[in-house]
Amino acid sequence: MKPEDTTKLFDLFSRIVFAVAALILMLLAIVMIVDIVIQLVSTLVSRKGVGIAALAGIGYVVVAIAVFDVAKYLIDEEVVRAREMRAAGETRRSLTRFISTISIAVFLEALVTIFKVTQENVQDLGYPTMLLVAAILVVLGLGIFQRLSAEVEQQVDHKDRAAEGKEGSKKAK
Repeated sequence: MKPEDTTKLFDLFSRIVFAVAALILMLLAIVMIVDIVIQLVSTLVSRKGVGIAALAGIGYVVVAIAVFDVAKYLIDEEVVRAREMRAAGETRRSLTRFISTISIAVFLEALVTIFKVTQENVQDLGYPTMLLVAAILVVLGLGIFQRLSAEVEQQVDHKDRAAEGKEGSKKAK
């Protein structure tokens, strides 16, 4: 077997693995949404804790969207295109969208937990407080990442333009 054949076989195997993983993630996201709809209907029928159930439902749907987005990314980048993200801006935008979705889910979970704890046992506010702190740290980390990656993106763009300019002037001669 030639090395090129081995590479093609491995590439096909990788694409299949990524496709299966993406399909499993999509299925799990759909299961989450169906589960929360069933829980919400059950809560509406019993007429107890509808507001908290609705907030929890929003959190589940946000997480399901994030999981579905990861699956979509895997299919787009690894199965269909079979390439890595090359542009720094493309990577930054994709990661920003994903982390933003996750931080929204964490904020919602903290909010739901705060409502539950204040109705049951106020002394247990430590956990939701830590969730809020974690969500804030995620957003701060995202801001730092965006700032640093934007600077790197600008530097890379300047180097690329300079290299293109040199190549263009060599071809003109």
